[in-house]
Amino acid sequence: MFSGIVERMATVVAVKEDRQNKVFTLKTDIADELKVDQSIAHNGVCLTVESIDGDTYTVTAVLETLIKSNLGLLKVGDRVNLERSMRPDALLDGHIVQGHVDQTAVCEKVEEAGGSYYYTFRYVPTGDNTTVEKGSVAVNGVSLTVVNSQRDSFQVAIVPYTYEHTNFHDIRQGTVVNIEFDIIGKYIARLMKGYMNGSVR
Repeated sequence: MFSGIVERMATVVAVKEDRQNKVFTLKTDIADELKVDQSIAHNGVCLTVESIDGDTYTVTAVLETLIKSNLGLLKVGDRVNLERSMRPDALLDGHIVQGHVDQTAVCEKVEEAGGSYYYTFRYVPTGDNTTVEKGSVAVNGVSLTVVNSQRDSFQVAIVPYTYEHTNFHDIRQGTVVNIEFDIIGKYIARLMKGYMNGSVR
């Protein structure tokens, strides 16, 4: 489990295809703190550390992950948001993030607002995936509060610190991002659907 509080950015230094999967080598200043088999969120996607070599490490994204996320678009030089999994005694500064990306969204607009920034994202509504006003959403693994929630779009406000310390400063109009909708909201939506069609009593 994660909280959506990004610790670092890592830089992609190599991408290798392995049948339908992709193996990524990333460089970060916390590589020496990592362990093989450790779970780390990459742009919000939970991946397992497979090997470590100096200041680099490798992870593999399987086909299902590449389909559901923006990891298949990564190329050498791209920056990725990193978060190590939460400890049981850690403070939940963001919100409950599973590291299971629901789908991607496309940035439609970036607006500067006196030092902060408003980002508008549009997505294809599917299943129980939805946002609510002032609810939580993870965008590229960053825990954020929803503004202007619509059926197929939403906005988030980004403070200068988040802009500078995550890959939000690389997001432009047309950029594809990973979205994980709030897990509590998804359960409620599923339960409400069950009550409406009579499958939950």
